[in-house]
Amino acid sequence: MEILVCVKRVPDTAENEIEVNRDGSDIERDDLVYSVNEWDNYAVEEAIQIVDRVGGSVTVVSVGDEESEEVVRREMAMGANNGILVSDDAFEGSDGKGIAALLKGAVEKGTYDLILTGAQADDGAGQVGGMLAAMLDMTYASVVNYIEVLDNRKLKVGREIEGGNVEMNEIELPCVLSIQTGINEPRYVGIRGIRKVASVDIPVWGSSELGIDAASIGESGAKVKRVDYFVPELGEGAEILEGSMEEIADKLIELLKAKGGIK
Repeated sequence: MEILVCVKRVPDTAENEIEVNRDGSDIERDDLVYSVNEWDNYAVEEAIQIVDRVGGSVTVVSVGDEESEEVVRREMAMGANNGILVSDDAFEGSDGKGIAALLKGAVEKGTYDLILTGAQADDGAGQVGGMLAAMLDMTYASVVNYIEVLDNRKLKVGREIEGGNVEMNEIELPCVLSIQTGINEPRYVGIRGIRKVASVDIPVWGSSELGIDAASIGESGAKVKRVDYFVPELGEGAEILEGSMEEIADKLIELLKAKGGIK
């Protein structure tokens, strides 16, 4: 099975204290530590496990500047077979649809049975996977936390839904799936693996290689523009209810009535 996984380089929230810059146009990016998006890392691990079971290869692709090459190499050190960097000055400022269009161009330069993305990335929109599937006219499932290969043309897929439940579906290949965290346990990437891929050639595809009109993507082609960042004002502290379950329930009902939440 040939699998393409879309990955993104993002600020590592475990290593950084994220702050909004003075004019509210972006976060402070000086001295930030970056890593691969957490959801994408689970997607790569799942792809590797599928290939270990049924054979094939895993390719990772990232849209970004030249520094995004580091996350491509990291995922190759993890076990992906190939890497691609989609990079061009014309791509800067692309919105979700623009990113999906660039990924579509990358998909169409190969032959893939399965395309995986993370369920969401650092902006939290969770839209690229669905847009990519629509552009490719492929079946799509989001927040996937279970994949079983039934045969070479069909998967059994579990989706996380409300209430902690899982919705099971059978999906024909090729398809696009957005992977939820917790589907697996991503493997540790050691120094030996990083050294092994350090000198591997990673192709860089720009607008000419992808056959995309530069005016249709980037800031000029973006239909959605981020205009402001801000930190919400802190509200009053929470009230902790104590007592037995019955006492807490009674107190909660009285509070909701007092606040106008229920009548």
